[in-house]
Parts: sequence; structure tokens; C-alpha cells
Amino acid sequence: MTIKSPASEGPDNTGLYGGAVLGLAAIAALVVANSPLGPDYEALLRTTGEVRIGSIGLTKTIDHWINDGLMAVFFLLVGLEIKREVIEGTLASAKLAALPVIAAFGGFITPAAIFTVVNWSDAQALRGWAIPAATDIAFALGVCAMLGRKVPASLKTFLLALAIIDDLMAIIVIAIFYSASLSHLALALGGLGVAALAILNLLDVRRPSFYLIAGLFTWVCVLESGVHATLAGVAVGLAMPLTRRDGHSLLEDTEHALRPWVIFAIVPIFAFANAGVSLHGLAFSTLAAPIPLGIIAGLFIGKQLGVFTASLLAIRLGLAAMPEGTTTAKLYAMAILTGIGFTMSLFIGTLAFDDEIVLKQVRLGVLAASLLSGIVAAVMFSAIAKLDEASSSR
Repeated sequence: MTIKSPASEGPDNTGLYGGAVLGLAAIAALVVANSPLGPDYEALLRTTGEVRIGSIGLTKTIDHWINDGLMAVFFLLVGLEIKREVIEGTLASAKLAALPVIAAFGGFITPAAIFTVVNWSDAQALRGWAIPAATDIAFALGVCAMLGRKVPASLKTFLLALAIIDDLMAIIVIAIFYSASLSHLALALGGLGVAALAILNLLDVRRPSFYLIAGLFTWVCVLESGVHATLAGVAVGLAMPLTRRDGHSLLEDTEHALRPWVIFAIVPIFAFANAGVSLHGLAFSTLAAPIPLGIIAGLFIGKQLGVFTASLLAIRLGLAAMPEGTTTAKLYAMAILTGIGFTMSLFIGTLAFDDEIVLKQVRLGVLAASLLSGIVAAVMFSAIAKLDEASSSR
């Protein structure tokens, strides 16, 4: 998920505030899970809730409503951003897209490969191979915002574009590898919903209510089909027209309306529901277990190696250009920052595993790797800035 291009929008604190709220939600989850309220926290997430329209009703636990329902809105925003950037943004031309696309592929494949190597002997653990492949743009931009001018605007734009490709690859992976046994009838009905969305787009329909109705129908069908329901959100986002009338676009208007709700409500709620892990009885050696070790190695080592190596090769081979005002050292620091994999990594973890003990290991690995990546990247950017100041004062 992206948050306004800093290069084009000028000074903007959305990344800082969004990252701060997300961080507070994660900290709150950890505090509550390790307090006397821990059992109540777990019980709340397992409480069932029903949504009923006439004779049709859906009953899910609260954590499933969050992961399948609220996160569909998150993916709706992702779909809107992907479409906008591909049509007229940072991915609109091969020249602009080359570096972030190549970097994203390197940063997706390398962490997945490292996790796979670490967990090769455990077929069940290998279901989590995609967990360390994603970057959390809200946290990453929050760190960038706190660092201020130490991070060039061109590198922030590079990070935004890379995150879009990252999200797109994660969506494809979820659709292919993390879908349950399929209900062909529900899937066919979901296909009709997607077709209806496509027709609305072709007819250039501007009324949001039409997309809402078709989107809800598609979401219910996809939810019951065995394909992950959040993909319905992507379909709605891609269907909304970007063409403008009187200076307004339904896609952009919807994106601007949804963004604060996603950044300041939906993603923090998801974090609070999924980051709570009890540390009681856990030893430091727990992080050396294959699953958390694979996640930490994948996010902290794999991400930086994959993003930086792929970027450097693309630049050296003339396939892409170094972002303006950026040095090799700053590019490497940004590659380290992409190891913050919080939201999407936790989300894929909930799709890959059902066992609560394994999910606890996933949360520990993601939290440790994300914290390590953020701190090391911030220290490196600060050190580079001090060296630049020292050299300029001579």
C-alpha cells in the first residue's frame, strides 16, 4: 500500500503519523497480550459475530472479520493505487518503472529463497515461504519521514513504486498459493461479479453505489469460494475508472476518501489483532527455530541483498538509472529499510498457518526482523548524512 508520493505532493506527514499509529497499535497488542488481559484479548478475537441481510447471513470470528473483511478494504486501496500508478504514475513508462520493478523482483525472490532453504526439511513450514517477501510501506515511510532530508525525495518515490510492485506480487501469490479447496459454484458467481465490475468500468459508470453493490456481491462469493476474499477488493479497485470529468476521477476520489480510514483505522486494527504475541515462557532461542529464523533472515538479509543487488545490476547494465541525488550507500540503506515487512507479512502468515504456536513464531520473526531493519536503516542513513556534512564542510 502506498501513501502519497512525496516527490509530487511536497511535505506530507501522512507517512510519519500513519507509521506512528501503526507502531502504537502493535505495541498495544504486545502489552495487552503479555498482561493479565491476555486471555481476554484472545477470547475477544475468537468471539463470533454475524452479519445478516434478510435470509442471508455470515458468521465469522472477529479476527476473521478483520482479516477477510476490513483487509478487503485495504486491498481495494491497493488496487486503486496500482491502477493509477500503472496508467499515469511512476509505473506508466518502462524508463520510470525499470528500477523499482527489477528491485521488487529481487526483493521478493531472495527472501523467499532464504526462508525456503532454512525450512527445507519441513514441508509444513514451507507454506510460509512468502512471509518475508513483502514490505510494509506504512512503517517504512514512517521511518523515512522521521529521517527527513536524510532520505532523498527520489528514493522515497523509488520506495513507493517498489511497494506497489511488491503488493501486486503478493496479491498474485495469495491467489495462487493461499486459497483453500474451491467451491466452483461460488467461484463462478464471483466471476460474474468481476464481469459486472468490468462492464461498469467499460460503461464509465461514475456512481460509487454500483461498484459497492457489485463489490459486496463479489466479496461474499469469493469468501465462500475458497479463494481469499481480500482479492475482491483488488477487483473493485481495478474496475473504478480513472478518466476525469470536471477535474474529478472516481478512482482518485475514492482513493483519497479511503486512504485515511485505511492508514489510521483498518491497518492499526489489523496490527492490534495480529501482533499480540505472549512472551511468557519464551527464551531467546525461540528466534532460532526454523520458521522465525527463516523470516528474520529473509526480511533482514534477503530483502536488502535482493533489492540492492538487483538495483545495482540494473544500473550497471544500463537497464535503469540511479535515482536523482542518490548514492550507492543511500540506495543500500533504502534496501535495508525494505526489510520492514509488518502488515503483509503477518497477513500472509495467517493464511499459511492455523496452528497458534506456529503463528506466535511467525509474529516474533516478523516483529524482530522489522524492528532490526528499521533501526539499522535509520542508523545508516544518519551516518551517511553526517559523513556528507563532514565532507561538505572541508
